Amino acid sequence: MFNQSTPELTPVEFEVLTLLPTGEVGDRRTGRAKLWKESLAAGVALEMVILPGGPFTMGAPREEEGWHPSQGPQRSVTLRPFSLSKYPVTQAQWRAVAALPVVGRSLDPDPAHFKGDHHPVEQVSWLEAVEFCDRLTAHTGRPYRLPSEAEWEYACRGGTETPFHVGETLTTDLANYSGVDWEYQGRLCSRGSYGQGPQGEDRRETVPVGYFAHANAFGLCDLHGNVREWCQDTWHDTYAGAPTDGTAWETGGDPKRRILRGGSWNVGPRSCRSAFRSRAEGDRGLYDIGFRVACGWDGFA
Repeated sequence: MFNQSTPELTPVEFEVLTLLPTGEVGDRRTGRAKLWKESLAAGVALEMVILPGGPFTMGAPREEEGWHPSQGPQRSVTLRPFSLSKYPVTQAQWRAVAALPVVGRSLDPDPAHFKGDHHPVEQVSWLEAVEFCDRLTAHTGRPYRLPSEAEWEYACRGGTETPFHVGETLTTDLANYSGVDWEYQGRLCSRGSYGQGPQGEDRRETVPVGYFAHANAFGLCDLHGNVREWCQDTWHDTYAGAPTDGTAWETGGDPKRRILRGGSWNVGPRSCRSAFRSRAEGDRGLYDIGFRVACGWDGFA
């Protein structure tokens, strides 16, 4: 039986930006959301933002720069209300949960390559991310889990249908990705700009969560770049036959590979789009892979 008590909710305000196609800020507005803080250890808490649920169009249209058949066919998905951590899980949060009793497997308390309490944890496998959620559930009595792929994209878009929640392009002033062109054997393999937007920095490492002082319309941060994020679903080559209620798709497909979303410091902006999806073996961790956690129950309805 899960803890059905509603945690103390705090209203928050934040800045939401929209970019012009050329990359300059075209609009600034104030967004509002509600969140709660889940205490993990002394001075360490997890901020969980409540998302309203509802319908959205998942996937990318064929004309979107960087489109791939795996990002379609586009379809309407309707989700129940749920919550998602404001940021990817940090190294301090990871250590706190790694110190909790084992549920199914051991956890390295310090797996990250790029060190820092407020940097996202990385080099974490899907199996280890699931163990983190299981320990957090046992500790709090609330049903923590990885987000479904549909929940992740809905959360990232924040009500938008553009390639990024900030608009038609992205800049390294707003996200941590590789903002330079990469060539291999004389062939351009990654562009540092998107659409009419500019090139930018190539930091070659993670940055602390919240480094960029803005959020999307739901109040979530760091959805484009920094670290790729695990989702619950198994990999399927397209969305043909996928659930339309926002639940994780774990039947069929490739059970050894799980979904990654959001791009990272190590890729160009095309791979940071709201609709971009990649995959990795579930027992594999890399220095650009992290995760954030979801929680959903009837108290959000």
